[in-house]
Amino acid sequence: MIKTKKLDVLLLAISLITVSTIVITLTLFPEFGKSRANYIFNLFTMIFGAPILLAVFSAVVFLVILGFSKYGNIRLGSAKPEYSTFSWVAMMICAGLGSATVYWAFAEWAYYFTSPPLGIEKGTTEAYEISTAYNLFHWGVSAWSTYCVAALPVAYHFHVRKNPGLSLSAVCSAIRGNKKTTPMWRSLYRLIDTIFIFTCFGGLSITLGVSVPMVAEILSSIVGIKPSFGVNLGIILFISAIFSFSSYIGIAKGMARISSMNTYLALGFCLAVFIIGPTLFITKSTVNGLGTMFQNFIKMSLWTDPVENNGFPEGWTIFYWLYWITYTPFVALFITKVSKGRTIRAVITNMLVSGSAGCFFFFGIIGNFSLHANINGVVDVVGMVAAGQGNLAIVQLLNTLPMSEIFIVLFAAISILFLATTLDSAAFTMASTVTRGLNEGEDPSPINRLFWCIMLAAVPLAMLFINAPLNTIKTCAIVTSIPLSFILGYMIYGFIKWLKTDYGHKTVEVILQESGAKPKETISESASCYSYERCP
Repeated sequence: MIKTKKLDVLLLAISLITVSTIVITLTLFPEFGKSRANYIFNLFTMIFGAPILLAVFSAVVFLVILGFSKYGNIRLGSAKPEYSTFSWVAMMICAGLGSATVYWAFAEWAYYFTSPPLGIEKGTTEAYEISTAYNLFHWGVSAWSTYCVAALPVAYHFHVRKNPGLSLSAVCSAIRGNKKTTPMWRSLYRLIDTIFIFTCFGGLSITLGVSVPMVAEILSSIVGIKPSFGVNLGIILFISAIFSFSSYIGIAKGMARISSMNTYLALGFCLAVFIIGPTLFITKSTVNGLGTMFQNFIKMSLWTDPVENNGFPEGWTIFYWLYWITYTPFVALFITKVSKGRTIRAVITNMLVSGSAGCFFFFGIIGNFSLHANINGVVDVVGMVAAGQGNLAIVQLLNTLPMSEIFIVLFAAISILFLATTLDSAAFTMASTVTRGLNEGEDPSPINRLFWCIMLAAVPLAMLFINAPLNTIKTCAIVTSIPLSFILGYMIYGFIKWLKTDYGHKTVEVILQESGAKPKETISESASCYSYERCP
């Protein structure tokens, strides 16, 4: 591992100054900042809402076609995979999700129930059913397609083309080829990486803003103290210690093990809830929700509500797609790092199938356990969420289970580890972005990664301490996903051009051989045929 790569000090300074300036400005002028940010957000979702829906749906179609094409056989690097399939999938899911996921698994359907989409009347059986379907839809195939379509250009750039640099600007620069880099282009590359770093901070502020108070509520219920800034401070410092240590010792020893452990804990937690809880209802409601979602997938993907304009597409679907876009850069860079030796088809399959299946499993069990409690009057989830008491509703739901203390502790551990792995992957990719000329097989230095771990903890801590308007910086982060969308569009264009240039003239057999497969003759009683297998 090489640790002597030079840091891009100018990019580091610009990024930190940008983030600090925005935080200080929003703190000194909270109302003005909030009103301006909300105005811009509403304007952008109105103008770019329909194109964003089309873009995400097109990403799903593009990845399915690419996965089944000959290009799916292209291997990302010549070496064997560094991680087992389970560790690989676990890291992928944990990097793409955060502890905010566990909050939304319990509570998201309740928002849809009170303001259902597609013209369905609230408070009805149809509202319950569409709530489950939309819960699965927003965290399923479309979300993972957004991650995957951003990850493939970066992975191809780094592992197949062997271009130096693990950053969005490095990919964009490589797409331009040997063209002269003028001062204008250098400034543009700085802007691209600054947008990336800011969206990382902003996107993670959304996760922290939801997950830290939730964990505080859960832990407070265990020890019998009220949630406070001191409790939030302790939680963030504890999480920071975990992901800082994990980041410092490296991916293989740190995040790979934590992700695997967290995946086992999450699976065990869900299976226990499934067995102890309303098993039959959870099964039927999940299957029904999947059926409703897949039956209406195209309509849900492209529904803009042009007649009534009740705000559901803008407030939820478009918001979620923009939210996923804010996460795409650091998820893409991280997936690139852990996917060496995998084929393009394997990356697509695991992200779309394994990632979506993991979310369907988690949201299907937890969401329908919550929904069942509301239907039977055990916990008024809808009322509590409407009153801003979603975290308390989660505690009450967990208290309905036998041996509730164990479930609460386990749930808190899962939430903390989810957040730690997300922050760990973010710190790694931000460190990679400010490291010049990073090549395949190289990592940013441990001190560099540790610095970003501290920054990722310091910014939310500072904002919590001064009671800064977290919602405003969240809105600003979502707004930056609009220019980020154009950057991703350019990367996808370059990726397609690379595929045609490098492999457009080659047959499937040649691609398989170059990817490490060799012809193996198989003789049967009736005829002989040829198949391909991976070289040992």
